[in-house]
Amino acid sequence: QVQLVESGGTSVQAGGSLRLSCVGSGYTFSTRYMGWFRQAPGKRREGVAAISTRGLSTNYADSVKGRFTISRDNAKNTVYLQMNSLKPEDTATYYCAASRTFGALARDETSFDNWGQGTQVTVSS
Repeated sequence: QVQLVESGGTSVQAGGSLRLSCVGSGYTFSTRYMGWFRQAPGKRREGVAAISTRGLSTNYADSVKGRFTISRDNAKNTVYLQMNSLKPEDTATYYCAASRTFGALARDETSFDNWGQGTQVTVSS
């Protein structure tokens, strides 16, 4: 069965950096588009970034452009989210997700079939 396991979330001060990782198993990782989403308490889930199967195309939310970078290593079945210049408003639970469809690049959560359990990122001012 498909499993996605995130790691790397922790507490950090504003201006700091974190790298989240998500390891996929139970499927052929390189055939899936991958995405990172986040949800803060009381807010809707937001698509942060998405990446194509070979990593040639990416898409970012305006709120993170220039600060976050999504990447993947298909040999390690892992997708990453490098987060720099973190702000308190980046505080949320971050989820990775896998999709079979090109529509995933639009960061539309309905395009994603499988989800991880989430990892908490807290940014203090």
